[in-house]
Amino acid sequence: MDTLFTNGSLFDGRARQPGWSAVVSEGRIIAAGPGPQPSPGATSAASSARLSCLLDHFGLRAAQTEVIDLAGGLLLPGFVDAHVHPVQGGLERARCDLSPLSGRAATLAAISAYAEANPGVEWILGGGWHQPDYPGGAPLAADLDAIVGDRPVFLANADHHGAWVNSRALELAGIDARTPDPADGRIERDPDGNPTGTLHEGAMDLVGHLVPPTTHDEQVAALLGAQAYLHSFGITGWQDAIFGDYANLDDSTPAYVELANDGRLTARVNGALWWRRDLGAEQLPSLIERRDALQHPRLRAGSVKIMQDGVAENFTAGLLDPYYDGCGCRTTNAGLFFVDPIALRDHITALDKAGFQVHVHAIGDRAVREALDAFEATKAANGDTDRRHHIAHLQVIHPDDVGRFAALNVTANLQALWAAHEPQMDELTIPFLGPERTRWQYPFGDLARSGARLAAGSDWPVSSPDPLAAVQVAVNRRHRDSEYEPFLPEQALDLATALAAYTSGSAWVNHADETGRIAPGMLADLAILDRDPFAQPVEEIGEARVVATYVEGDRVYGE
Repeated sequence: MDTLFTNGSLFDGRARQPGWSAVVSEGRIIAAGPGPQPSPGATSAASSARLSCLLDHFGLRAAQTEVIDLAGGLLLPGFVDAHVHPVQGGLERARCDLSPLSGRAATLAAISAYAEANPGVEWILGGGWHQPDYPGGAPLAADLDAIVGDRPVFLANADHHGAWVNSRALELAGIDARTPDPADGRIERDPDGNPTGTLHEGAMDLVGHLVPPTTHDEQVAALLGAQAYLHSFGITGWQDAIFGDYANLDDSTPAYVELANDGRLTARVNGALWWRRDLGAEQLPSLIERRDALQHPRLRAGSVKIMQDGVAENFTAGLLDPYYDGCGCRTTNAGLFFVDPIALRDHITALDKAGFQVHVHAIGDRAVREALDAFEATKAANGDTDRRHHIAHLQVIHPDDVGRFAALNVTANLQALWAAHEPQMDELTIPFLGPERTRWQYPFGDLARSGARLAAGSDWPVSSPDPLAAVQVAVNRRHRDSEYEPFLPEQALDLATALAAYTSGSAWVNHADETGRIAPGMLADLAILDRDPFAQPVEEIGEARVVATYVEGDRVYGE
C-alpha cells in the first residue's frame, strides 16, 4: 500500500515547499513535489477530480493508495532531539513529578500528596522543582521534614544539577557541618555550616548513592512511556545524552537493548556513552567494547558524552572571569571544570581516532572555549574526520569563539527553549553574569550567520520536549503568551533555520543520514502539523500541534 500526503504544504528539512505532496512506499519516500491542488471552496466532485489527477501525476493507483489529507497543515521530517534523557524523563513522570508546578506551596502540596498516596515507597523520588521558587534557588530540608519526616526524600531540580533532600536523607548519608564539599559540587549551608537541604552537582552523589537502584522493569516501562510521549511531539529519533551510570541514575542501556531486540523500539536512537570524570584514558577500551556491542538498525552508541562544567544558576558553569555577587561585585569563583582542559584535548583526540563522535556539555564561556580548543587540537592531530562532534547548551559564548564552530566543523547543539526572559534567567543568572556576558547568551543568530552547523534538542526532563515550543522561542526569543520582552532579539533565527536545526541538522549529528529530509529515497520518518506555521504570524508558531507521527511509514502517534 502506497501513501499519498496531500492538501497542505511541505517542509523538506531545509525550506518550505507550499502546495507540495509526498508519496511513501515500503517505508521510504518515493516522490515529493508540486501537483494539482484543491482550491478553497472546491466542490466534492472537483476535489475528487483533482485527486485523480494527483494520483495520475505520481503514477499511483487509487485502490492501492492511502490518501492522508493534510487539511492545510504542514508535512515535515520527524523531529530529532539531539540532547534528551528519555528514561530519566519517563521515571520522573511515573514518580513525584514536580515539573508542571509553579510555586513553593503547590510543590510542597504535591510532594505531600505523593507521599500519602505511596505509603510503601522506601524513598520519595522524582523531581522537576524550579529554582526561582525558592530564595537563592535553594529549598530547605525543613520544608520537606514537615510533610515527610519518616522517609528519606531525594528530588532533583528541573535542570538536574541539584537535589532537594530532607533531614532523614542527610542523616542516612552522614552529612553534617563537618562534611566537606566534594571537588565537583557544593553543599548548601546555613551561617553555621549546617547543611540546609540542597546539594549541587557532585554533592548530589553523597545522598544519591543510597537511593535504591531502579529495576530493569522500571526502566523498560519508563522508556516505553517516554517514547510514546516523545512521538506525540513529532519526535522520531534522538540522541540519549547519557548511556551509563550517572549520579543516582542507573545505566538505561539494557532497557534500550530489550526494546530494540523485541521490536518495541520505534524511534531511532544514538546513545552517548558517559565519560566518567573520575577516570581518564583507561576507560577508552570499555567504551569501544560497549559501542561495538550495540549495533541495531534503530539503536547504536556512536557518541561519547563529556560534561565539562555545571550550570550558571548554581555558579558551577565554567567562566573565563569570575561571577558577580548579588551586589554587583566580582567574586573569586569562576565555576568548575570536570575534566582538566589539557587532558580534555588528549581524550577527545583519542576518542576521535577511535571513531567516536564527542558530545560536550558546555554552559559557560570558558567551558565552551576549552571544548573548542580540544576539537582544534583533535583536528590538528587527526585531520578532518566525519565524526560530527557537537557542543550542547552553549549558554555563554565569548564573541571571539563564535566563528570557530564553522571553522572546526563543530555543530552547535541548541536548547532554544532557554533563550528567553523568565525568573530563572532574570533572577538567578543575569545578576551574576553581569551586563557584558548577558549579551553573549544563546547567540543563535550569530552562530547561523557565521556558517555554523545547527542542531537542536530539549534536554528533557530539564525542560519540555516539545520542539514547537522551542522553535517558538528560537524565532521570537520569548515564550508563547509571555509578558516579558524578547531576550536579545537580534539573536533570533528565522523559522526555516530553526526547523532545519530540529530536523535535518539533528539527523546529521546523529549520523541518521537517511532521515531528516523529505526527498526521494529517504526513510519516511515524518510528522504532520495541524497548521502551516509559515502561513501564520511568527508569534503563533507555538500554537501548532502534531496530529500524526510516522517512523519508516508506520504511524506511531495519531489516529
